[in-house]
Order: sequence, then C-alpha cells, then structure tokens
Amino acid sequence: MYMTFAFSLVLSIASLVAHAQPERWQQKVNYQMEVSLNTQNHQYTGTQKLVFTNNSPDTLHKVFYHLYYNAFQPNSAMDVRSRTISDPDARVRDRISKLDDSEIGFLQVSNLKMNGKAISQYEHVGTILEVTLDKPIMPKSSATFELDFKGQVPLQVRRSGRDSDEGIAYSMSQWYPKMANYDYQGWHANPYIGREFYGIWGDFDVKITIDKSFILGGTGYLQNPQQIGYGYEKPGSTVNRPSGQTLTWHFKAPMVHDFMWAADPDYTHDVVEMPNGITVHHLYQKNSKTAENWEKLKEYTPKAIDFLSKNFGQYPYKQFSVIQGGDGGMEYPMSTLITGERNLGSLVGVMVHELAHSWFHGVLASNESLYPWMDEGFTSYASSLAMRDLFNTQSNDPHRGSYGGYYGLVRSGLEEPMSTHADHYNTNRAYGSAAYSKGAVFLEQLGYIIGAENRDKGMLRYFETWKFKHPNVNDLIRVMEKTSGIELDWYKEYFVFTTKTIDYGIKEVRATDSETKLILERVGDMPMPLDVVVTYADGTQELYYIPLEIMRGSKPTESNIKRVDAKRWSWTHPYYELSIPKGAGQIKSVEIDPSGRMADVDRSNNSFELSSDLKLYMK
Repeated sequence: MYMTFAFSLVLSIASLVAHAQPERWQQKVNYQMEVSLNTQNHQYTGTQKLVFTNNSPDTLHKVFYHLYYNAFQPNSAMDVRSRTISDPDARVRDRISKLDDSEIGFLQVSNLKMNGKAISQYEHVGTILEVTLDKPIMPKSSATFELDFKGQVPLQVRRSGRDSDEGIAYSMSQWYPKMANYDYQGWHANPYIGREFYGIWGDFDVKITIDKSFILGGTGYLQNPQQIGYGYEKPGSTVNRPSGQTLTWHFKAPMVHDFMWAADPDYTHDVVEMPNGITVHHLYQKNSKTAENWEKLKEYTPKAIDFLSKNFGQYPYKQFSVIQGGDGGMEYPMSTLITGERNLGSLVGVMVHELAHSWFHGVLASNESLYPWMDEGFTSYASSLAMRDLFNTQSNDPHRGSYGGYYGLVRSGLEEPMSTHADHYNTNRAYGSAAYSKGAVFLEQLGYIIGAENRDKGMLRYFETWKFKHPNVNDLIRVMEKTSGIELDWYKEYFVFTTKTIDYGIKEVRATDSETKLILERVGDMPMPLDVVVTYADGTQELYYIPLEIMRGSKPTESNIKRVDAKRWSWTHPYYELSIPKGAGQIKSVEIDPSGRMADVDRSNNSFELSSDLKLYMK
C-alpha cells in the first residue's frame, strides 16, 4: 500500500514538473486578403480576415498589428531616428521629413471585428495598432479578426514604395496590417525605424486587383495563371483574360511569415524550371543596363539554390522569385527585391545574399530584432561560400571581408555587444558591422573551435531541428554542443554578450640544445583554444593543440599536419608554458593560428622566427 502510494506520488510530481517545463510553441496565422490598388493616386483599399491561433499557455487580452507604411511620414519614429543618429542611412537621411501629403505612406485600419463582433477599443500609435480585446483569447484557442484597411504607397525611400530610382512602379513590402508576434518572451510590437522584422508563420491567400497593364511577382504561387498570362501560363497555352481595365491576381503562400509583391508594366518575366521541381522567376526591366547580366543571372540563381540546399538544408518551397525593385537588396519569403542595374558580379552577389536569407530569415527566422546577427551574419557567411563556389575561386578566403569589417569595428571604438536590440544600436556602423561582419565571423570561428566538419554538420542539424521554430542563440549553441561534444556556453557569453576581444601572443622563447620553451600570453580578455604550428629547420611541421579547460573536450584533427595534444589552458591564467622537445637550430618558426580563423585583433605578436645561434629569445 505504501509503495503504491509512493509510486503514485512520484508519477504526480513528474507530471507536474513536465507540465512546468517551458514549451517552444508557435503562434499561427491564416490571412485572407483582397486589395485593390489605384495606380493613379497610389492608394489602395483592402479587406483582411485573419484566423489567429494562440498556441501559447497565456491568455491574451491585447493584440498588436504592424502598420509599417506609417513610418514614411514627417516626424515619424523612422524619420526622427534618421535625422538624429550620427551616421544615417544614405537612402533615408532627411528624405521622409520632406515628403508632402501625396508622397507619404500611410496605413489605416477600420471596422475591426473579433469573431464577428466589433472591437470597441483600438488606437493607431505610429506604426503599431494597439488593440484591447473585449474578450480575451484563451490558450490553445483561435480567434477570427476582420478589418478594412486603406493605404497609400510612399515614394521609394527604404525597401518599400513607388517610383524607385530605376523606374520600378511598385515595391509592395510591409504593405498590409500584420499581426505582431507573441512568443515565449511576450509581445514584439516594436515601432518600425527601418531595421529588422519578425513574424508569425501561416498561410496567405491574397487577391490583388490592379490595372491590367501591370505585371506582378513576389511571394506565393499564382492560382489563376491562365487568366493572367505574362509568362505564368502553361507554355503554348491560351490565356483567357477577363474583360475590363483591371486584373485580379490570386496568390497563395503556405507556411510563410510575410507577403511581398511588386508590380510594373515593363517587367520582362523569365522562368527557369529546375530539375528538382523548383520554379525560378526573374522579373526585371529589360534595357541596355540590364539585359545581358539578367540573362546570365538565370544560370546562377538555380545553382545557388542547389548549393545552399546542400550545405544548409533543403529549400522547402517550390518557387523563388528574383525581382527588380526596392533600394538595394531585401529578403522576403519565396522572393527578393534587388536593384537591377549592376555589373554581373554585383548582381549575382546581391541575389545570392538575399536568396541565402531564405534559410535564416525565411525558414529558421530567429527574431531579427533581437538577434540580427543570426540572420544577417549567417547569411553573409553562407553567401560568401556560395559565391566562391559559383565563381570557382577556391584559393580566396571567402570570409576575409567579414573579418576585416569586424576588426575595423573594434578599432573604431564603436562596438556594442551583439546582444543589443537591432533598433537600439547607437550607430548604424555598429549595427551593420556586428550583424553582418561579426555574425559571419561567429560561424567561421566556431569551425576553428569545434572543427569545420563539426560546424558544417551542425548547421544542417540546426536547420532540420529548428526550421519553422524561431530559434535563439541558445538553441544554436546546444545543437553545436551535441554535434561536437564540446561545451560552448563560454563562446556565446564572450562573443555575443560582450565586446571583449581576442589577442594571443608569443611572449618569450627559451631554447637549449635539446628543448624549446614557449611562453604564450593571453593579452585580450576573451579566452580561446590555440593551434600553435611549429615549423622545423628541415621543413616539417607539428601542430600543438591547446584546448581550454572550460571546453570539456577537444576538436578533431583537421589537417595532415601531425598534431600534438598539449595540456589544457585555464581561462584564469594569463600565461601558458609550452615545451617542445627540439633545441636551438632545429626550429625555424612558431605561429599561433596560421589559419587566421581565430579573430585575433592583433596578429603582430602571433609568430616568431628563430635563428640557430641564439639560446634565449625575448619578445
């Protein structure tokens, strides 16, 4: 009887503990939207029906919508931030402050309902619609929201807008009322100041009515290609467009967190069918500045999709669209907007970068506002590898630019921790160099710590484990720890949450006829394992591997150089003595990390040349 009771009690406690563990749930959305764009006054009206599923364990008394186009108004948060930050984006500067009423953007919501009943309390606050619910949304339940919206497409300033510098009529991103995400950290209703995005995965069913002369492309699969034509119809088939001055384009996009479209009457639409069933669309204005290079681009986009799928996880959709528009390059689900009047290398480069976002922004989709480096940095890392493969430049260091960007940031004195919220960096330079450059260095240097092969296996495992789940830095680190068997919390804490730098040096070299002792010094504040390569007078080499104690493991051998596993180095000790059983005259040189993967901010003290006639060296 007692044993039965005790066993039942244990089961009850175990059940309570299990239920107390945080669950990585995902909210879900299902959008149905119909929008009509007046190309004369650049205004549009629409309706939206949104089924929002609250998969969280929390009762929601409020919801929030992003109204991004309200940023393009004088005195908006984006405008003021651009005019007061010390190094404004050259594309923005004070341009928003000078827009008149016909040039601004706006997005307004009316007739908001929840489950068929009008909501009595909601307020437009800049780029956020704050909604207080008359009846809360309970955990594990759904609510249906309906609303009308009216917007005006702003002049092209940043990412979205009309009449770009290259003459593209409409780049329609961030154009609709978008439900903000609520995750394990709560609501993320950040005002739009021009930086990053974070959304909820779901299905989009979108109908766009526009003047019949316009050609569209973007997120989603076109549902009525035989009514539309313009290259979407089946080859050789007849297009049956309805009468009238407008066409309604019907798109569906499954399991995406945003929806972009672009429109222009002068688009050329080229279609490439990949052997694996993925359809690649290229839409651009064909002229003397674009024709030759966009024709060649059709060869590179499929190859890039194949490379990235092989190395970072299979691209999960059956379509990708490269569209001329925007103000540079910007990623969206199943598509990208890029400026098109570029030389071939630049055109391919920006395409590859925005395509690579499909993995880190589109499918893994870490919160870009909190972890911009997990998108921009990883995308930079992946796109550098893809470009090397596409152009067969195997001898070049693909990440040299990222390391240079990081070193420049350190020298500038402007560096802030990578854990800084994207909107709150003090300078655009600090944000850009941290997110793009240091984020890429994070992955390449990780290969130095756990071995490149482990890192590469870890990236595939990371994608398969966390796709469509919004991973954070802890999730990434745990995957890499499980893959490598090495503890990595220290790496995350130093490189992400601080601005402490790496600097190791050879402080002293003492040689006798039979032995050479190296005194190594940790000059910087961040500890790292070391690869110390010794080159002997006869041309042979040995690699002395010095792991950190706090790693609780060692990386596998990475090269054909004979490796000697040395004793571990405690992070608390600034000096380390390494004994080499070779004497004066037998050693030619010593170098710390000749691979250059460790982000040592001062490599001038990393190497030492020995001469045969000296017994004592000091440095």
